[in-house]
Amino acid sequence: MQKFLKSWYFKILCGLAVFAVAIMIRAAASGSAEVFLSQAASVVSQPFLKITSGITESVGNFLDRFANAEENYLRVQELEEELRIANEKLVDYEQKKRENEQFRSFLGLKETNPDYEFEPATVIGRDSTNRFYSFTIDRGSIHGIEAADPVITADGLVGIVWEVGLTYSHVRTILDISLEAGVYDISTRDSGIVTGDISLSSERLCKLKYLPKESGIANGNLIVTSGIGGVFPKDLPVGTVKSIEVDSSGLSLTAVISPSADIENVTDVLVIKSFNGQSTGYIGSSEPSPEEGGETE
Repeated sequence: MQKFLKSWYFKILCGLAVFAVAIMIRAAASGSAEVFLSQAASVVSQPFLKITSGITESVGNFLDRFANAEENYLRVQELEEELRIANEKLVDYEQKKRENEQFRSFLGLKETNPDYEFEPATVIGRDSTNRFYSFTIDRGSIHGIEAADPVITADGLVGIVWEVGLTYSHVRTILDISLEAGVYDISTRDSGIVTGDISLSSERLCKLKYLPKESGIANGNLIVTSGIGGVFPKDLPVGTVKSIEVDSSGLSLTAVISPSADIENVTDVLVIKSFNGQSTGYIGSSEPSPEEGGETE
C-alpha cells in the first residue's frame, strides 16, 4: 500500500482530482456548475443514447417487415396468378397457331380431294423402344376413327391407324415392316410395294419392292400411292427414290425410298376416315413387327 502511495500513478490521480475539484469550485463560483454537469452528463450518456437509438431502429424495421409480410405475400400471389394466365394464353396461342397451319393444309387437301373425310389429330406419345417410330394420337373411336384409317400430313403418307381406343389411337408408320402400300413411280408409271426394312429404319428410310427389272426408275423420282386394294387413296405422296439395286433374285429391282413426311418428328396429322373406293378389314401384311415376335435378322 505504501509503495502505491509513493508511486507516480497515485501522484497523477491526486493531481487529476485536485484539477477536477478546482474546476468545480470555479464553476460553482461563476454560477455555471449546472452547465458543467449537464455537459458532463451529455458526454457520459451519448454512447448509451446511440445504442438505444440503434436498438429502437432495428426493432422498428423488424416490426415494419412483419407488418408488410401479408401485403408482400398477397402481391406474390397476384404476380403468380398473372404469370399463370400469361402462360395459358401462350399455350392457347401456340395451339391456335398450329391448328391454323393444320387447317390450311386441310383446306388444300380437301379442295384437291373432296371425297376425303378428315379428322385432325395431335401426336401425344411415342414408343421410344419402337424402331419404326410408331406413335399415339389424341383421337379415337368417339371421333369416328377406325383401324386401317390412313394417316397423313400435308407432305404425304405417314402410316395407318393400327389400334383404336375410345379417345386415342396407335399409329404404325410406313417404316414398319408390318405395313405395305401399293405405289407407283409418277414418272415411269412402274408399280411396286413400299414397306419397312429393319436395316433401313434407323435411317428413316423404307424400300420399294417388285419393280420391273427393265424399269426406267431413277433417283429423285416421286413415288405415290396407287390406290389398288382400297387401303390408301390414290396419289398420296410417299417419298422419293434415294437409290436403286437389283433384287437378290435378279428378277426385279428394289429402291430405297426417303419418305416425304417427317416420320420421326411429326406432331400433327390428319386421319382419313373415309374416301371413295376405301375398303375395310385391312390391317397390314401377315408379317409381324419385331416388337410383336417377328424376326429381327
